[in-house]
Amino acid sequence: MRLPLSDPASALPPFSWSRVLTDWGIDPLPFVIAVWATGLYLLGVLVLRRRGDRWAPGRTLAFVGVGMGSFVVATASGLARYDTTLLSVHMVQHMVLSMVVPLALALGAPVTLALRTLPARPRGWLLAVLHSRAARVLSFAPLTFALYVLSPWALYFSPWYDASLASDYVHEMMHVHLVLVGSLFFWPLVGVDPLPGRVSYPFRVALVGLTLPFHAFLGLTIMNQSSLLGGEHYLALREGPTGAWLPPVAEEQHLAGGILWASGDLVGLLLLAVLFTQWVRASMREAVREDRRLDLAEARRGRGDGGAP
Repeated sequence: MRLPLSDPASALPPFSWSRVLTDWGIDPLPFVIAVWATGLYLLGVLVLRRRGDRWAPGRTLAFVGVGMGSFVVATASGLARYDTTLLSVHMVQHMVLSMVVPLALALGAPVTLALRTLPARPRGWLLAVLHSRAARVLSFAPLTFALYVLSPWALYFSPWYDASLASDYVHEMMHVHLVLVGSLFFWPLVGVDPLPGRVSYPFRVALVGLTLPFHAFLGLTIMNQSSLLGGEHYLALREGPTGAWLPPVAEEQHLAGGILWASGDLVGLLLLAVLFTQWVRASMREAVREDRRLDLAEARRGRGDGGAP
């Protein structure tokens, strides 16, 4: 488990990527969320299978394996143990929670699964939520885009980040916030759930493309600014012999900005590939439907011509 923030985190052994796989612990809030979300999803899949309905294994893999799996890795592995000690490790965690996890959860179609498995009354409640004004506002594409690109600026250039380094509760809520904001942005764009706020594929591609320069600009700003993010916290960790292995704070911040820039572009390009694939498949399905409609219309005209005197 990650050391309490009040403890000298510099007492940790030197970071290595092997520790990401071997140094595990539990933070209460993310752990409870992961257990409940995974359990309810798998229960829904089991209900479908028992009544003989099909559910694509790829959706289960996306939600449980990639989505919740990445969430657990980001909040319970060595990434979580070192995320208040090394800004670069925190930035890897940030990008996983804000991009990888929401994208995978959206592809898992949990709302569709719930609509197919819930009893009548809870299904009615869910449909009422989906058709509510609040849902339409929260899925409004320009709003979700603004929240998604401005949220990191608010995190790193306000007292919020310092507060997350000083409080376990704020720290865990920051993790939840990253996933929620990412989900608001990604779900209407790439998800297959019947959500309000769906826009045409060209507009979806344009929105994702617009996130790339924002990530790049934020990464460059963090890399090149002279003021230190969480400077008081990170400098205090380097006092005394136990912090001797820690790299200089400015060097760490430069690396963290580069990680944000590079990973944001990488995941953004992956998302563009997903959207393009969905766009092509949707166009192919539409072409098949149009061919069937034309064939049916031609058949009807033929029957009409054949029956004429």
